[in-house]
Amino acid sequence: MGKNSCIQCSIKECKHHDMAENYCTLNQIKVGTHETHPTKIECTDCESFIFRG
Repeated sequence: MGKNSCIQCSIKECKHHDMAENYCTLNQIKVGTHETHPTKIECTDCESFIFRG
């Protein structure tokens, strides 16, 4: 799969990272939170993340 130029991503440890550029290869992603009432960027998560391991 190639990059999705609509989804920028700098997480190279993710299976969906383009590796050639800082983009995701998915058609869409799911963004969520691990907080009850998120108020900062640190409270949000890409729920489409899969460890490249």
